[in-house]
Amino acid sequence: MSGKLCEKKIIYGGHSSEVGPVEWRVGTRITFHFVTKTLDGKVLDDSRKWSKPMELILGKRFRLEIWETALSTMRIGEIATFKVDKRATYNYPVVAKTLRDTFIPGNNKKKEHRGHTCSMMAMSLEGGLGYDDLNQLIKSPASLEFIMELINAESPDEYEKETWQMDPEEKKNSLGKLKEQGNALFRVKKHKEAMAKYAEAIGRLEQLILREKPQDEPWHELRELKVPFLLNYAQCKLIAKEYYAVIEHCSEVLDIDPDNVKALFRRGKANIGAWSPVEAKSDFTRVSVLEPSLANTCLKEIKDIESLEKEKDFEDKEKLKNIFA
Repeated sequence: MSGKLCEKKIIYGGHSSEVGPVEWRVGTRITFHFVTKTLDGKVLDDSRKWSKPMELILGKRFRLEIWETALSTMRIGEIATFKVDKRATYNYPVVAKTLRDTFIPGNNKKKEHRGHTCSMMAMSLEGGLGYDDLNQLIKSPASLEFIMELINAESPDEYEKETWQMDPEEKKNSLGKLKEQGNALFRVKKHKEAMAKYAEAIGRLEQLILREKPQDEPWHELRELKVPFLLNYAQCKLIAKEYYAVIEHCSEVLDIDPDNVKALFRRGKANIGAWSPVEAKSDFTRVSVLEPSLANTCLKEIKDIESLEKEKDFEDKEKLKNIFA
């Protein structure tokens, strides 16, 4: 290579001469295929053999910065080759390891070390990156050729962002939509899908809460925003008869709002399912005090529990008789 950091050569110019290069804008989502080769022609990676095309969000500090630079010069449908000096490819082995572990079908290589583990720690844990060709690139950095095909480019307002792509304000603003989507799914009895929407909202709120100082007003406000999502999530779990999850999430609501009638009632139902009759009766008694209009309903629940207790006591006595008969 010459002294240039990157040399581009267009192989195919794209679907239309009227479609220009991708506009550089933070948050633009790029979908593309790539092939990585050494300069002597050896193929290291080919995304077409993976489970799906590669995606990259411009401006989000992708570890291989030269890819952002290269892709931002391309048109939709364009295929181009970029010969990149080793000064700009030193991060490729770590990036490639993550991509292979994630996208190669059937590949389960040390996925537990993905995420926030730094590259040097990962190498020490695994005796290298787990791939001989990548280990060699770590030892002897080399210039590489990237053949890129730009499939699509979507501006931030054209696609639904994942949580990790959002800033705090976007996370907070997304909550209303997640609630609407979850409620719509719940109404048509798609409880599992609804639960996923509520869980996503809870996760985003938890990330926002971590940014605040405990007991400060914003911290309390965000916790209160969790309440309807926790209640809806618990209702889905109750329908699925996952009683311990219901108890856990309703108890969290009651930690925020000790007199929340819905949380008490749903936890009471879950305590029946988990067969904690004392706790169930306590929850229903508390509901009847807080919401007199539900007193008869709660009284019926308590009588049903007492009837079940008698049945279980009788069954237990019969079992003991048989043991000692």
